[in-house]
Amino acid sequence: MADERLEARRTIAAPPEAVFAILRDPQGHVTIDSSGMLMSATGSPVSAVGDEFVVHMDREALGDRPIGEYQVTVHITRYEQDREIAWTIEGGLLDPPLGHVYGYRLEPTGDGGTDIVSYYDWSEINERYRGRIEFPVINPESLRATLGILTRTVANPSSTS
Repeated sequence: MADERLEARRTIAAPPEAVFAILRDPQGHVTIDSSGMLMSATGSPVSAVGDEFVVHMDREALGDRPIGEYQVTVHITRYEQDREIAWTIEGGLLDPPLGHVYGYRLEPTGDGGTDIVSYYDWSEINERYRGRIEFPVINPESLRATLGILTRTVANPSSTS
């Protein structure tokens, strides 16, 4: 499984509840995206497994595949308030969905901050896509860069509006 999962770690000088507020908000996903693919999102902040929101995407931002604009539904698969959030992507260009999972684990530090792990896991992708799509579809640098943007965003909450 180590070959089918990426992780990036960082300590953020903000409490888990402030970090989690950004991660559960559809617009927060757009704000902290380092790829430039997430153009906008519609929906309300999530609060439970099974919640969903829509993200409007543009793969041209990466310049790797001529997919253009499309939309996906983010489906929450793990939700533990202020501790962990994970989701899979449904809809979009592939049917059935890939089955890859993105997420964040948060751990409070003793000084009021948050140790955060961003992860991308494709260990349980739909067998239809094994060998047909190159994984990972994002790179480790993207996870680290998103954590950097998250750090900046939580330090300046007005940047999410």
